[in-house]
Amino acid sequence: MEMEIVGDVASLDPDLLQLPEFSPLALKSNPFLAEQLFSLWLSLPETGRLVKNLLADVKMGTSSFNSTGSSMSINVSTNNLSASMFSTASTPPLSPRSTSGSPRVFKQRPGPFSLGSPLKIVREPVREVIPQFYFKNGRPPPNELKEQCLFATDKHFYGHLGLQIHEFKTATKDICKLPSFFSTTLFRKIDINNSGIVTRDQFVNYWIGGNMLTMDLATQIYTILKQPDCRYLTQDDFRSILHELLASHPGLEFLQSTPEFQERYAETVIYRIFYYINRSETGLLTLRELKRGNLIAAMQHVDEEEDINKVLRYFSYEHFYVIYCKFWELDTDHDFLVDKENLIRYGNHALTYRIVERIFSQVPRKFKSKVEGKMGYEDFVYFILSEEDKSSEPGLEYWFKCIDLDGNGVLTPNEMQFFYEEQLHRMECMTQEPVLFEDVLCQIFDMIGPQNESYITLRDLKGCKLSGNVFNILFNLNKFIAFESRDPFLIRQERENPTLTEWDRFAHREYIRLSMEEDVEDASNGSGDIWDESFEAPF
Repeated sequence: MEMEIVGDVASLDPDLLQLPEFSPLALKSNPFLAEQLFSLWLSLPETGRLVKNLLADVKMGTSSFNSTGSSMSINVSTNNLSASMFSTASTPPLSPRSTSGSPRVFKQRPGPFSLGSPLKIVREPVREVIPQFYFKNGRPPPNELKEQCLFATDKHFYGHLGLQIHEFKTATKDICKLPSFFSTTLFRKIDINNSGIVTRDQFVNYWIGGNMLTMDLATQIYTILKQPDCRYLTQDDFRSILHELLASHPGLEFLQSTPEFQERYAETVIYRIFYYINRSETGLLTLRELKRGNLIAAMQHVDEEEDINKVLRYFSYEHFYVIYCKFWELDTDHDFLVDKENLIRYGNHALTYRIVERIFSQVPRKFKSKVEGKMGYEDFVYFILSEEDKSSEPGLEYWFKCIDLDGNGVLTPNEMQFFYEEQLHRMECMTQEPVLFEDVLCQIFDMIGPQNESYITLRDLKGCKLSGNVFNILFNLNKFIAFESRDPFLIRQERENPTLTEWDRFAHREYIRLSMEEDVEDASNGSGDIWDESFEAPF
């Protein structure tokens, strides 16, 4: 029996009593003393209050009892107990200790209360709400912008069950902020049932519900023009807006009596758009290409400008007139096709046979013509734009492919000499002072300044403003001689209008020349009133 008691008492951990004044070894050597101390501690009022507080915390499911607080409470009780039992001790009391710095606190083993209550409520972690950043049909418009659009829509549709196609132009321009010649195309895009009328709800559902309101202008135009489920624009997608432009623009009214030339004008505008913007040369215009080009700005310009010839990009009638007349001059049999013998006469026989042969080998561009060995009108448009503006990006790429005989992406001296040999022979035939190829090659390399002195890359050409003259030296004798002489009048013209391209200057000169020739022809046919200022030519 005694052994059992000794075993039970000895099993008590002296550290649990939190007695700072007594050594644990002293208590273990006298187990009855430890039992007496524990009994006295339980009888203290502070201990009873402590137990009651702990029970109350357990019932409430919370616990303010931590290891630090337990240590402090027990220390207070045991200090009182030791003071009452050993008040006559000869040693002075120890200085008060900080529980956070006491080595006993770090040594203590976790008691039943230091672990916390098993009924403690576990708080849910706070979840951060991430706002939606992807919208399948585009980001919805802000409420303020939506309200403004609805107000303008109600104003336009007030008193109408819906708008007919001839009434829809104001809504296109004022609400949608699109060029007015998009009204017919937009109307048919909304009126999917071909009812001939667009109601307010249909318009709101398409323009606001379809999130067209939040798109940029280029994306809006791209979405309106393209066919459903397509991710590109074709040439046919532009025909509807050009037909409306021809029908409504004051600068094109005179063409309404000649429908065949209306169609040619629309074709020419489309070919010019794809020549400059469709840099992938696939015939499929992407949204990225549309945004990178200047077509949107040109559309806005032509919608505001009454003089169509002031819109030099794409829509100028004078530019169309020059292109069409130059093609008509070469197409002697008027079958709307041009062969090698026809093209060699271009620019008063300015081109060499070798470069014409390369063009008809379709290296720079595959012909759209269905007839073997002949180029059609679209092919000619690409040719003349490249020939008269060689410094433009499409022009540089066009002629670079012609000179690059092996297709390795570089122009070597041997390839350039192959084309210049014919130029040299022509100069000798015309009693011009011949310029040796070695001198020409040095001039070309000094002009371009290529990264590698043994060849020229397309990147080298695009980095030089005079790169177009390289091709004139190699295969256009007339322009080569003009470049060597450098007419002061042309230099002054370029300085006065630095924004004009080589094509703009050429088209302006040719239009004046063609107009004068037509005036002379009309005069020779007996038109006595040809010099009347009120006379207006059919073109």
